[in-house]
Amino acid sequence: MVRIIRIMVKEHFIKGILTKREKILLAAAKVFSENGFYNSTVTKIAKKAGVADGTIYIYFKNKDDILIQLFEESMKIIISTLTERLEKTDNPSEKLKIYINHHFELANDFPELAEVIQIELRQSAKFMKEYKNVPFLSFINIVRDIVIQGQEKGIFNKNLNPDIAKRVVFGTLDEIALHWILKGRSYDLLPVAEELHYMFLNGILKK
Repeated sequence: MVRIIRIMVKEHFIKGILTKREKILLAAAKVFSENGFYNSTVTKIAKKAGVADGTIYIYFKNKDDILIQLFEESMKIIISTLTERLEKTDNPSEKLKIYINHHFELANDFPELAEVIQIELRQSAKFMKEYKNVPFLSFINIVRDIVIQGQEKGIFNKNLNPDIAKRVVFGTLDEIALHWILKGRSYDLLPVAEELHYMFLNGILKK
């Protein structure tokens, strides 16, 4: 549980100063990971959080709302920590490597949360049909900005469409992370990051 707390909440929350809302979100991450979204109930989440069922509805509309807010809280911290790492270099190639590594490191270090985002989130009809996924767009637009910077510096191909590139990069990372989860996390993701960085930069043509 501590591992999820480290990525889910701000520094002062890690020390144990959790509001009821954060306790519910952390409990939900565990319950969704253990039971799957469909088999999870508000009652199970409330029990895990140590609150009454009615307390849940003070902060959330329903189970779907809990899942969406869990995703949003996670993405805020994921984007924040990634931005801090990217600010340490002006090299677009290095930034792309950081982005890839960051994606896989999160999955590797916080597998329960990764499973919720990769699998359980997609089980919510409300999320898939109605939710305007602003955090997701912010996350993949980081790749677009890296590509544009690389083009301006003359490092990346100017014919590359940054909006297509961002979806190619994220789509690849997403698929590999999903495969890793479905295979029971049976291999190390980090060496794969190195291979992907090379592939994105060099392509697959023999030179």
